[in-house]
Amino acid sequence: MEPEFPDTQDNNPRIPIHLTRVGVTGVKKLIKIERGDKRPLVLLPTFNAFVDLPSNQKGIHMSRTPEAISDVLEEAVNNENLEVESLCANIVNTLMAKHEYAEIAEVSMKSDFMFVRKSPVTQNKSQEMTKIIAKATGCKKDGKITIRKSIGAEVIGMTVCPCAQESVKEADRVKLLEFLDEKTVEKVINTVSFASHNQRGIGTIIIEVPENQNVKGEDIIKIIEGSMSSNVCEILKRPDENAVVMEAHNNPYFVEDCVRNMIEKIIQQYSHLPDDTLVTVRQVNEESIHRHNAFAEKIATMVRLKSELNHS
Repeated sequence: MEPEFPDTQDNNPRIPIHLTRVGVTGVKKLIKIERGDKRPLVLLPTFNAFVDLPSNQKGIHMSRTPEAISDVLEEAVNNENLEVESLCANIVNTLMAKHEYAEIAEVSMKSDFMFVRKSPVTQNKSQEMTKIIAKATGCKKDGKITIRKSIGAEVIGMTVCPCAQESVKEADRVKLLEFLDEKTVEKVINTVSFASHNQRGIGTIIIEVPENQNVKGEDIIKIIEGSMSSNVCEILKRPDENAVVMEAHNNPYFVEDCVRNMIEKIIQQYSHLPDDTLVTVRQVNEESIHRHNAFAEKIATMVRLKSELNHS
């Protein structure tokens, strides 16, 4: 006769306090999603999954959480039209079913995502890596579960500091005036590119996806890349390097500029999304001449972003 093991988790805790999030982090899985005529989407995401815990329960049934992730992924491999944010939403539903005491469930995932790019001049192909982000949060009230899901990306690019560039330009103007007339100096100033310090920029956008709406991760990647001074490429020959550097120095941006650029492009592309759609936009510039990094962020609903842009 096998022993019957008790559910210690169901006991009353010594300290009866409700916990906001209890679960697992760093669950790695391999996903291959078939996409018809397109190449299969192969991802190696890392999942975090949580539920809340009532004050009268000692612990959650922890094994049920990674089990919920595995169960959903097993079903997902045969679905050609599944979005990663819907994958997270399905896991939330499964978590709610397995943790019947929970009123809130949250699942997030982040995965490397590969796309092919051609270098700007020589047109050499290279595999470029970025991050795809997805999240879903479920709330249960009166037996009904409401889920909000989001899709996003994290992309590396290049930025050039406008302030330092203007300083270099002014210093060179003074030097040029020592042996050139003012008219010729202005021609030179308007013709050449001036040095500045550069940063590796990391842009992030996360957009809530309402029901019956579609937001593509690939489109978000393009928005982020187009909001920095220049995109970057894994393989660059000398003509390509020159093209990237020239483009970046012709489009100098502060970290604040990058966030505002992304917001403008989001509104242009996704103006049809409902007013209460939540948008998160973030830029981190890894400084080259400072030990610190520069940071800027905006979190707002679509209607708030439109209002601010219209009044600017």
